[in-house]
Amino acid sequence: MNTIFSDDAALQEKLSFDKFRQQVLRDYSFACESRETSLIGRKEVLTGKAKFGIFGDGKEVAQVAMARFFKPGDYRAGYYRDQTFMFASGLATVEQYFSQLFSDTDINNDPFSAGRQMNAHFATRTVDENGEWLDLANIKNSTSDMAPTASQMPRAVGLATASKHFRNIPELKEFTNLSNNGNEICFCTIGDASTSEGHFWEAINAVGVMQVPLAVFIWDDGYGISVPTKYQTTKGSISAALKGFQKKPDTNGVDIYQLKGWDYAGMCQVMEPALQKVRDTHIPAVFHIEELTQPQGHSTSGSHERYKTPQRLRWEREWDALKQMKIWILANELATEEELNTIEISAKNSVKESKQRAWEKYITPLKAQVNQALDLLNGLSSDDPTIKTLIHDLAAIKEPMRRDVMKTLATVLDIAGNDPAAAAIKEYYKELGVKNAQIYNSLLYNEGPKSALKVQVINPYYEEDAKVVNGYEVLNHYFDLLFATNKKVIAFGEDLGFIGDVNQGFSGLQEKYGEQRVFDTGIRELTIMGQGIGLALRGLRPIAEIQYLDYLLYGLQPLSDDVATIHYRTAGIQSCPMIVRTRGHRLEGIWHSGSPMGMIINSLRGLYVCVPRNMVQAVGMYNTLLQGNDPAVMIECLNGYRLKEKLPSNLLAYTVPLGIPEIVREGTDMTIVSYGSTLRIVLEAAEVLEKTGIHCEVIDVQTLLPFDIHHQIVVSLKKTNRILFVDEDVPGGAAAYMFNKVMEEQGGYKHLDISPRTLTAKAHRPSYGSDGDYFSKPNVEDVLRVIKEMMAE
Repeated sequence: MNTIFSDDAALQEKLSFDKFRQQVLRDYSFACESRETSLIGRKEVLTGKAKFGIFGDGKEVAQVAMARFFKPGDYRAGYYRDQTFMFASGLATVEQYFSQLFSDTDINNDPFSAGRQMNAHFATRTVDENGEWLDLANIKNSTSDMAPTASQMPRAVGLATASKHFRNIPELKEFTNLSNNGNEICFCTIGDASTSEGHFWEAINAVGVMQVPLAVFIWDDGYGISVPTKYQTTKGSISAALKGFQKKPDTNGVDIYQLKGWDYAGMCQVMEPALQKVRDTHIPAVFHIEELTQPQGHSTSGSHERYKTPQRLRWEREWDALKQMKIWILANELATEEELNTIEISAKNSVKESKQRAWEKYITPLKAQVNQALDLLNGLSSDDPTIKTLIHDLAAIKEPMRRDVMKTLATVLDIAGNDPAAAAIKEYYKELGVKNAQIYNSLLYNEGPKSALKVQVINPYYEEDAKVVNGYEVLNHYFDLLFATNKKVIAFGEDLGFIGDVNQGFSGLQEKYGEQRVFDTGIRELTIMGQGIGLALRGLRPIAEIQYLDYLLYGLQPLSDDVATIHYRTAGIQSCPMIVRTRGHRLEGIWHSGSPMGMIINSLRGLYVCVPRNMVQAVGMYNTLLQGNDPAVMIECLNGYRLKEKLPSNLLAYTVPLGIPEIVREGTDMTIVSYGSTLRIVLEAAEVLEKTGIHCEVIDVQTLLPFDIHHQIVVSLKKTNRILFVDEDVPGGAAAYMFNKVMEEQGGYKHLDISPRTLTAKAHRPSYGSDGDYFSKPNVEDVLRVIKEMMAE
């Protein structure tokens, strides 16, 4: 019996060793393939086949170690050096990598962005074609990458925070497709130099306070492009600079680990228990991976030999992690030199073949377009030498692009005149125009069943004895019902929880629905937006509050670069249905009366921008947005919370259509277009003008994005032949935007009897006090004066 047990133990030990050995050699293979991908990728850029390249060479060994512990349900919020991690995690192939490098617009070839992002910007599908959430808890997930440095940090906070909510909120337990009891980690990667950004520090502080499962991996190769670490980071080390954040008994904080990027075994040994601790306890961790190298420098835009000393370059060659991993494998007799050489040769051949397949898939349909265009062009009867030159030049292009075909067809059509064959060329040109618009200009918003523009319109219903309440009470009643019926809704922000927000819209709701669903945050607008992004990407419905519109600037970068572009840059495979709730417009003083609408609408294309004039209208917009998958900013009127409104009986049911203006006062002499708080100024002026025989039609645009999608304003203009846009943004802001939409897009200029006008706030911010407001923003007398002048023209 003892012999049997001994043999069994020996067998188990051998199986365990064989499994370990296979994993090590598998990791080495991935590392070799990734290095070869970087080397060949750079050549493809330098030969002109690809436009630009940025690669993950030098980071391979650290990333295969990290990938060993990335499990189904986990999320990646990374940056553009993570190719090895993606290969080793099974989320990307080398062929797909090259397809993106070549900007292949076929989603089947570049499944991360359909050619819309530069190389190494990865994403995995989170929603199906109908906008329904996938079984995210049982697949490995990568959120869509961005190039702005440290921009992944705010989102990572939210992705990790979602795990805390899934673990601690009983109402979320049923969503087993979204989480496995909050056991998921967010793996966030960042370059060492990018830790100098404020995004990094705010995110680390936030997760240290909240205690959520975020694992941050810092790739430290000693440089930020050409600038060495000593100019980037206090004490020349990010882990040393973070020392005060270190988690200690009876405190919150972050666990910090320092590892060498060339030490495969050491990294695996530390990462395994450390990441399990993150998963089990939700204590965040930072892994500072030092002594990494950049064999090819920062990118294809320059050589690192310009700024690295000969000594540094020699050190990088010696301590290249791939070389050191090979030495370690041989020293531990896990493989022979011959076996490793076989792996290296196989990697080279595999990458070369993958690149060639990707290139053929990319270039074949483009050459087909060229051939079809040439067939049509050669059918022209014209002997014009310019046309012949154009045909010859198009045929001679070895690596054609879509623009080459379009430019040639357009130029020939300008010359061909009435040639009988020109009609077919023109038809093909139009056909390609439609296809190219779909390839490059679609999916800024959801276009399928989850489009907020497809939500059924239901009007508010009022009982005969409907209560008349303050505007904030309308919201409070609504949010109470919403939280009782929609388990996925979570609201948070500064002063939102305990006191129920500064204007009492959430009064009493934290006590009723718990501190996990309605809660306070620190004064950190950037990561409040990040929390909203992460929760939305994980299938929840966050309402992220910015206390005043003026403070939106702190959170504008992730909204503009991340939220506004995410559906577009992933070609529809990811959606981010967060609602940013804020308040603004008429108040007093420079810092609490902002209406920077032009800035918002022009930096946030990809979000809807709702500007309700009252809280009943706001509720209808919330209902509409919550039925779709698109993000939005809801800007409530700061001076409207105590205005009296009737309380609808169908608070949860009625909807306000987005992009559909409402005529709030009919008239025949003048069309006045406005929104939000300023409408009350306009309506007061219209009432005065009525007494003088001037009948104004007042239109509330309701939303600035989208804006009057059915061109209703121009219908009013046809009747009145005069139009004034009134707004409290600065000159050239939202009023100019509305002017452009109606005059140019809707062709309103054709129906004018006099020049159209805009009436805006002054160029400066409002001075303090009621007089400051009166003289800084449009008032009743301003509206009266301008309209009388227009009527006199």
